Amino acid sequence: MQLITLYALKNDAKMHEFLHENSNWYKYLNRNSKNYDAFIKAMRKQYKLTPTDKISSTLDNIDLISTVIQTIK
Repeated sequence: MQLITLYALKNDAKMHEFLHENSNWYKYLNRNSKNYDAFIKAMRKQYKLTPTDKISSTLDNIDLISTVIQTIK
């Protein structure tokens, strides 16, 4: 594994946690550092960090706030 990839994995807590939970990624990252992009996509998908997930979460929060406001009135 390249040092740049290793440094990035150690500094990001989410990546580090995902790597511990899915240890098969060690093999893929050691074989080819180009698998780093696939690793990032898999991590974002599992932890729901994609833009669509963020938008959905924001809309859910807005809906919750509007429901609370409606019940207060």
